[in-house]
Amino acid sequence: MHDYIKKILTARVYDVAIESPLDVMSRLSRRLNNRVLLKREDLQPVFSFKLRGAYNKMANLPRTALDKGVICASAGNHAQGVALAAQRLGIKATIVMPRTTPAIKVQAVRDRSGKTVLHGDTYDEAYQHARQLEADKGLTFIHPYDDPDVIAGNGTIGMEILRQHPDPIEAIFIAVGGGGLIAGVATYVKFLRPEIKIIGVEPEDAASMYEALKHDRRITLDQVGIFTDGVAVRQVGEEPFRLARDLVDEMIVVSIDEICAATKDIFDDTRSIAEPAGALGTAGLKKYVERTGVTGANLIAINCGANINFDRLRHVAERAELGERREVLLAVTIPEQPGSFRKFCQVIGKRSITEFNYRYADTRQAQVFAGVQLTEGEEEKQRIIDTLREYGYPVVDMSDNEMAKLHVRYMVGGHAPGIRDELLYRFQFPERPGALLKFLTGMAHGWNISLFHYRNHGSDHGRVLIGIQVPEAERPRFDQFIHNLGYPYCEESDNPAYRLFLDGRS
Repeated sequence: MHDYIKKILTARVYDVAIESPLDVMSRLSRRLNNRVLLKREDLQPVFSFKLRGAYNKMANLPRTALDKGVICASAGNHAQGVALAAQRLGIKATIVMPRTTPAIKVQAVRDRSGKTVLHGDTYDEAYQHARQLEADKGLTFIHPYDDPDVIAGNGTIGMEILRQHPDPIEAIFIAVGGGGLIAGVATYVKFLRPEIKIIGVEPEDAASMYEALKHDRRITLDQVGIFTDGVAVRQVGEEPFRLARDLVDEMIVVSIDEICAATKDIFDDTRSIAEPAGALGTAGLKKYVERTGVTGANLIAINCGANINFDRLRHVAERAELGERREVLLAVTIPEQPGSFRKFCQVIGKRSITEFNYRYADTRQAQVFAGVQLTEGEEEKQRIIDTLREYGYPVVDMSDNEMAKLHVRYMVGGHAPGIRDELLYRFQFPERPGALLKFLTGMAHGWNISLFHYRNHGSDHGRVLIGIQVPEAERPRFDQFIHNLGYPYCEESDNPAYRLFLDGRS
């Protein structure tokens, strides 16, 4: 322990790293009734803590080892740290990355003159290939987490936290992949402030440290999910595990939805976007508060990175409300007859409908995929389900159904042969609670709705795609009706996308 403390105190990190701020998360603090602080490692020059350990390791190597060139395996953030360190030290760096690494991380390495080699689909495959290249070319390997100098470099984060916050701290929540970050922070914090809880956080599809501590030995997972790519490691490092076994108080495992909700929390408080691994600490902190009921405590989460592909934000946004339990997804069976949608919405009441998917199937009943916004969490969800069942609607809760959330919600539809006189329209209306019900009430003219898709996109206007069966003789009355509605609209009956994938007219 004393050797590590000396290494941390003398670590060579500030040639490349900043002392990152420890920011209060005001909104989340009020919501959780605790004082929540965020250690902003996302503000480092490579948008991740990883440059601390990488540079400290390389700065302590003899020049002969550096001149051979260095090599590492990384899912992205360690790669950037090594590339930056190599650039600063004037040496060559080869970075082996999984093919699944987000493009933003690959490009960031190339921008710092690192040579990238994309190999395998997981970190472990990239690691094995890097080791082979090390042996073949005589390069110097820089391990991302299983190395005392890397761990010591990461430990400077713990040193900064205690200096920045000398008051009592209940717990520090730390993302865990290979274990280098939690090992370094825990070593320093437990040496000076043993009363502070060190709590590791992992995604449920890559919980290698959780399993290792549970079985008191390192476990190799059969496979890991790559949504939280920064911690997608099948087995924690030997040295991090040795330290964690004595210093880590608890491991918390969180879901993808909970990670996405924490990403939104960080954005709401800081206007910055964490990568999934960067939001792990906050997700674990929230789960800890929910489980323990602690109030009035100082709780610190480390935002360890912000290297996220922009297109991944779509997925994060979709899942954040579910992770916060602010949305319920329901599969509901309703009668196939005019007015069914309107009656369904009346039963839901003046709640915000976040999503509504339906396509005509037969003349008897219809399957609706609906999202409803919640303001009171699980209790409100159960009340909605109970109310729908009291009115005779068969209901299935899809909120935790991964296939439904990833795929089925986007596949509700298809051709419906035999539909007569169908017209297709897009409408836009002001977004507010009850707006969808008002829209459907305005449609109450006996025309059957044969297709319906609505998704709240978080803007001030709702957008609806609707199929309506209108006999030819009633077209003039229908045209007058939609004009009088006062909503912007556009007819899409001849849209090729409709003709190819949805058209059921006969």
